[in-house]
Amino acid sequence: MKKAIKLLLAGAAMIVTVSGALAQEARTFYWVSHGSPADPVWTYFLAGAEQWATDTGNKVNTSFHSGDVPSHQEAVRAAIAAGAAGIVTSSPDPGSLVEVVSEANAAGIPIINMNTSDPTANFDAYVGGDNVVFGRAWAQYLVDKKLVKAGDFVWMPVEVPGATYGVQEEEGIKSVFGPLGITYEVTEATLDQGEIITRMTDYMTANRTKIKAVIGMGDLVMGSIKRVFDQVGIKPGEVPVVGWGNSTDTTQEVLTGYVNAAQWQDPQATSYVALSLAAMAASGIPPGFNVITGALYEKDTAKVYDDILSGKK
Repeated sequence: MKKAIKLLLAGAAMIVTVSGALAQEARTFYWVSHGSPADPVWTYFLAGAEQWATDTGNKVNTSFHSGDVPSHQEAVRAAIAAGAAGIVTSSPDPGSLVEVVSEANAAGIPIINMNTSDPTANFDAYVGGDNVVFGRAWAQYLVDKKLVKAGDFVWMPVEVPGATYGVQEEEGIKSVFGPLGITYEVTEATLDQGEIITRMTDYMTANRTKIKAVIGMGDLVMGSIKRVFDQVGIKPGEVPVVGWGNSTDTTQEVLTGYVNAAQWQDPQATSYVALSLAAMAASGIPPGFNVITGALYEKDTAKVYDDILSGKK
């Protein structure tokens, strides 16, 4: 009996020792976003990073750069200079992070690409959606549901023209619309919510007769659909809409019929998994794989995502 008690005490001491060692090994990671802190979807990406820090006991330094490429590059370089345990970053423009990623590689710091894939840079892994596949799916949805046909015109508002996500989405959309003779125009909506609504309302008012469908290439523009349609006098379902769906504004638009289908991106999970891969790599276990997220939802499943974004699940 005494021997058993001694073994239990020894085991308890070992657990305390190991726990103490783990607590002392807390590391600092950097999370860098090309998005705007005013963009609702990025609050969910940020929440995933913050939850990961809470769960693991590690520190995560976060920053937003609102599409400012030099600022974004400098943030990654600052993380390298600080000796970050790992870096998680989105990509502001195709090819824009090639040099800084190489610098991270040279410094032996794991760097994980999240949210917007850029295969031109030597990232250790990618976590997020495939924007080309998403764009193709949106266009194919409109075609398969017979909501657009040859000769029709589709309007595609986006917050930042030329940004990685929009370029990749357009690539996928073009692969479907091009062969079918469906034309489209990408217009700038900016990152300011009030300005977005004004610009979208003006465009819809001026081009209402020729617009057969809308593809919203960003969460801010998608979350503005109801406001814009109400101002222009367009009823729910009168003009088909597909696109991003990572905000309660859009889940509600799907539930009320303003939007036909929307793209869920798993924002919290993307940050959480990306930081986990960075930590794994920092511990000497290279990822060697990407993690692809996302699902297209319609009215029948929109409540699931509305509950998640509302904090009900």
